[in-house]
Amino acid sequence: MDLIDRLRELGRNLYWTWHPEIVEIFRDLDPPIWRESNHNPALFLSMLPQNLMRVRAADLALEARTAYAFHALQAYMNDSHTWAARHAGVLRARPVAYFSAEFGLHESLPTYAGGLGVLAGDHLKAASDLGLPLVAVGLFYAKGYFNQTIDAGGWQREHYFASDVTMLPLEQASDQRGERLIIPLATGSSEIRVAVWTARVGRCRLVLLDSNVEGNNPDDRALTSQLYGGNVRVRARQELILGVGGLRALEALNLSPGVIHLNEGHSAFAALDMCRMLMQREGRTFADVKDRVSALTVFTTHTPVDAAHDRFDNSLIEETLGPLRRQLGVSHRDLMALGRVDADSRNEEFCMTVLGLRMSNHRNGVSALHGRVSRRMWRCLWPQRPESEVPIGHITNGVHSATWLAVTVSQMYRRVLGDDWQQRMDDHGMWSAVDRIDDMEFWEQHQLLKAHLVEYVRRCLRKAAEARGEADPVAGPRACLEPSVLTIGFARRFAAYKRGDLLLRDMDRLARLVNDPARPVQIIYAGKAHPADDGGKRLIQSVFNAARDPRLTGRVVFLEDHDINVARHLVQGVDLWLNNPYRPFEACGTSGMKTVLNGGLNLSVLDGWWAEAYDGSNGFAIGRGDEHSDWQQQDRADVGSLYEVLEREVVPLFYNLDESGIPRQWVARQKNAIRTLAWRFSAARMIRDYTVHCYLPAAGGLPCSCPAVVQAR
Repeated sequence: MDLIDRLRELGRNLYWTWHPEIVEIFRDLDPPIWRESNHNPALFLSMLPQNLMRVRAADLALEARTAYAFHALQAYMNDSHTWAARHAGVLRARPVAYFSAEFGLHESLPTYAGGLGVLAGDHLKAASDLGLPLVAVGLFYAKGYFNQTIDAGGWQREHYFASDVTMLPLEQASDQRGERLIIPLATGSSEIRVAVWTARVGRCRLVLLDSNVEGNNPDDRALTSQLYGGNVRVRARQELILGVGGLRALEALNLSPGVIHLNEGHSAFAALDMCRMLMQREGRTFADVKDRVSALTVFTTHTPVDAAHDRFDNSLIEETLGPLRRQLGVSHRDLMALGRVDADSRNEEFCMTVLGLRMSNHRNGVSALHGRVSRRMWRCLWPQRPESEVPIGHITNGVHSATWLAVTVSQMYRRVLGDDWQQRMDDHGMWSAVDRIDDMEFWEQHQLLKAHLVEYVRRCLRKAAEARGEADPVAGPRACLEPSVLTIGFARRFAAYKRGDLLLRDMDRLARLVNDPARPVQIIYAGKAHPADDGGKRLIQSVFNAARDPRLTGRVVFLEDHDINVARHLVQGVDLWLNNPYRPFEACGTSGMKTVLNGGLNLSVLDGWWAEAYDGSNGFAIGRGDEHSDWQQQDRADVGSLYEVLEREVVPLFYNLDESGIPRQWVARQKNAIRTLAWRFSAARMIRDYTVHCYLPAAGGLPCSCPAVVQAR
């Protein structure tokens, strides 16, 4: 196998997305083309002439590096001594089937919109690293979510694209005759034909379903083209494809799952189709198999926001599920009862979250606080039980360290913690060695990452301004962002409850904060609003326009088109990560965890993961966890607390420099954050928790042991 064949093979397995030594090989061949290809190996290799590729590889001595990376991948794939081999052997023959509406694995694969997808991507990567037998199921969105630009008036504009599947690391699945695998799905109005694509994610497989198939009517062909697009009918049919089509695709691929993990309610129809499968296989009734399916089903709910739980009316459920309902041998009323809080109601809509909760024995929120909120939110399904005994536990989310960690920080950890530190992520004792890192080295390392971030943001701002026909925003009289200035990052979906404009509620105070001549502050904002959410777009507009306020020029910026690439730059380079939602609407949040790994600190409302993470000396808190029923009162309290913490704690600590120019107390807090949080909020710990508390009990038909009290481990 020659150089080009090895490069192509490396690019076909998404293992490369969390192995920087492979990324560096592609980038070193031609940095501008690598950037132009959106860091997509297949597209990159098609853009770079082979003769030029060989010349550059020889000049840069890349042949040996490529061979080493290729053999490392083979060794990884063939390693039989994994954690799961020792602790989860029962899943080898019948793996976990992990269903999610989105998977955020890399910016070049447009199958994600935001946090839910990125969490699912980290889940899949960590499962691969631990050797957990897991196959993931999602939808192939040829048009992705959308690319975002901001017009001269500050309004978000959505731009859609069509992915070239030949330039993605996907393989077309074939049936037993070697022909394209097509899954037929009957609905009340048409038959939807669904094609199957597969991707390799390390040791795991990702199965993606695609309705853009000849023979479908135009509306059905477009069903999977766009993430979270279309009306409620489109959403119902997408969820039929994901849940029912996904399970049938696994069957066609000769994959027989022993556990079904439903990541949010979008895929809950899979539990119903598992009932159909067992009924046909064993000649039993729905009543006979329902409890067995519930015993092997894990359901994770991700949001306390009521509007985020999909609901469908009677007629839409019948149109979507009528053929499956008849195969199950249940009445329309009985089917609707599975998705209703009040099973006897004739008017209540069908809720996918209710179906997921009713059809699973293993249920969890994604943080300790969210577990409590979920028990309160859904206690109506168990009216005879006190709230504390509602059977919804929690497993706090975690992040995949290798995906989000800056290369230089990883090298520092390897030197201090040992070469195998990533295999020992959740060994809390190991992290005490962080204290041995020299303060000056630690600080200079972080400053270097911030300088890279500032340069990246300036480059993005120039490009956006040029597209709007505006002057270069970096060439003004005052520098646009400076590496020496305290840098705050805020990047997430712009929705009302996340309060992206909270700092802007007092513009005079903000102007004084950012323009302090001795202790200035700069803020980088990024994020998208759902295309149908005008309220979210107005929040973006307010931030964008604030960045143009002469008092804030060069100190507050908005970065367009938030994606995994933008997020990676931000979490690696900021000093402080800001999160200020209404408590308790942030179920978990994981971006702040990524910041911790890279030496950044968190300033957050005590919500989601931060409610169990903050100890008073590993970051900063907004408020004391109070919740006001009057949202305006909550805003006033949180704005006051936010500014007070910034002015009295954050800024003085950051600028309290010793004679060497190092903020020793700030560095001590950075190290304490890493020491106390990195091990607790890793995806490796999360996967181990799911395996021990959910997957193994589900595979053995045992009760869920998911914790209902605070303990991330």
